[in-house]
Amino acid sequence: MNLFRSEEHARRWKKFDPDMEKTLRPLSFWAELFSEQLFRQRGRPDYMTWLRSGEGRQSVADLWKKMP
Repeated sequence: MNLFRSEEHARRWKKFDPDMEKTLRPLSFWAELFSEQLFRQRGRPDYMTWLRSGEGRQSVADLWKKMP
């Protein structure tokens, strides 16, 4: 992930890919997204098992709903 001062700054970047423009979001969006349950649970010793549980699957579904 690259962090830019503004959308305009990102668009002027020489490696900017117009197909990825939909992912231009404020830092607060990405901070909130990466603080979701799915990421907070990664330290669990049973994380892979938890992912397959109902709660884990719901967490993944919730995350996908928020993705740009």
